[in-house]
Amino acid sequence: MCRIFGFRSVIQSQVHRSLVSADNALVQQSDRHPDGWGVAYYNAGAPHVIKSVATAMDDHLFQRVSGIVASETVLAHLRKATQGSLSIINTHPFQYGHWVFVHNGNLANFAAIRSELVARVPPVLRRFILGDSDSEVLFYLLLGHMAQRHELHRVGYPLADVVASVRETVAEVIGLTGEPCLDDAGPPDRTYLTFVLTNGRTMVAHQGGKQLYYTTHKRRCPDRGHCPSFGPECEKASERGGFVKHLVVASEPLQGDNVWNPLRPYEVVGVDWSMKLELSSAA
Repeated sequence: MCRIFGFRSVIQSQVHRSLVSADNALVQQSDRHPDGWGVAYYNAGAPHVIKSVATAMDDHLFQRVSGIVASETVLAHLRKATQGSLSIINTHPFQYGHWVFVHNGNLANFAAIRSELVARVPPVLRRFILGDSDSEVLFYLLLGHMAQRHELHRVGYPLADVVASVRETVAEVIGLTGEPCLDDAGPPDRTYLTFVLTNGRTMVAHQGGKQLYYTTHKRRCPDRGHCPSFGPECEKASERGGFVKHLVVASEPLQGDNVWNPLRPYEVVGVDWSMKLELSSAA
């Protein structure tokens, strides 16, 4: 299916190596995920989303965007379509206000349940669903749950309430599609609910059957001698509730100095505006 990359850091950093230059960078995987790409990054607190239906490896725009992006928050996606036609409006990331979303997965029997899922999205949000992909409907369903708790444009939207909304959304979808397939190599027509959501400050990732890895520290930071934000947490694992200097999530571990950990099915990892770490399993 698709490939996901999410990056959140206390300092602006270039992500060119992760997206382009490493041997297993995102662009190297695009021959197996050829149905479009998208990159979202934040500048002065505002999201900028660039998409294409071309294959990332052959698209000079992907190379150029990846080379110039320096941000505290980046979200990237390579699409291998399961639901929805090949078009810009079906290409990830999806955006509403400051929130951007990418999904690696599928909703089983989506054609049969689409109308019921869309009906559960609040009307004020429903009118912004433009495409015919399951991922976009999933995004707006999640936003609907979040809007019941706080105004979506609230600065510093509480991480705990994002996580609670993720749990509710996953449970609601499972109620219609059945339990997700927890085998990463399972049939593509089953339900998979692996996704990442961010507003540029808070970032949350959920493992819903498709593999997802995360890292919060490096074995040894190559910039330890001159980085103004270097601290002990840069080179050691942080516990839940601790503070981290970065959170990176990816569909597979990327080469470099980072120490990668697999998320288990239904596990959530995230950071809030202050980079406080959340790591929790389903209740």
